[in-house]
Amino acid sequence: MPQYVIERDMPGVGSLGQNELKGASQTSCSVLRELGPEIQWVQSYVTDDKIYCIYRAPNEDIIREHAQRGGFPANKISQVRNMIDPTTAE
Repeated sequence: MPQYVIERDMPGVGSLGQNELKGASQTSCSVLRELGPEIQWVQSYVTDDKIYCIYRAPNEDIIREHAQRGGFPANKISQVRNMIDPTTAE
């Protein structure tokens, strides 16, 4: 299944507390259950003003639907074409 990086512009998100992040996670998971098993949240990286999320999904449309239902921005969605890490150099 294709994998995507979703960039969410959310000013100040890095200063949210654990309870606020837990609430956002619960909202996301609830919407994922509604949408079914074809969309999967892998993990997210929270920075000062953005969240970068990794998702597996058949297409961008379902990712946009998840964002809309959950009330999250999806400012940029990029399909992952390949992955590299330090072992790629070997």
